Amino acid sequence: MEYKRISDSKTEQVHILMQKDINGYQRLFGGRLMEWIDIVAAVVARRHSGCEVTTVSVDSLQFKAPAYVNDTLAMSGKITHVGTSSMEVRVDTYVERLSGKREHINTAYVVLVAIDKEGKPVAVPQVLLKTDEEREEWERGKKSYQLRKERKREQY
Repeated sequence: MEYKRISDSKTEQVHILMQKDINGYQRLFGGRLMEWIDIVAAVVARRHSGCEVTTVSVDSLQFKAPAYVNDTLAMSGKITHVGTSSMEVRVDTYVERLSGKREHINTAYVVLVAIDKEGKPVAVPQVLLKTDEEREEWERGKKSYQLRKERKREQY
């Protein structure tokens, strides 16, 4: 069985917010942020799996504070849990001030599945947990994974 460290697939993305990213209330448009979150999560999952991936769900998306035109947005994604072919990715979004100080404005958990050329799920490497924080996040992800499985059974 293949293993990878969480740090092997960690991804960061940075944007300067432009007028096209802003909604009618002069704040970052939530749909734009969701698009960027999906891209960051996909890069993390591709790096971890070494495969193409597809988004299955967004388990949680919490908007904690707004962002405005000309703000620097820094996004950081990492694997939090893996199943056989599925990967849960946490994406944190920050407004980065010119001083370098970051204000956390959003957390999202995205579930993706590794797929082959025919679009069929394929197995992904397991994760080597190195820190207490990684183990805590893994346990939280494990509970979310079980809840998703239960909801899926209830739907069918």
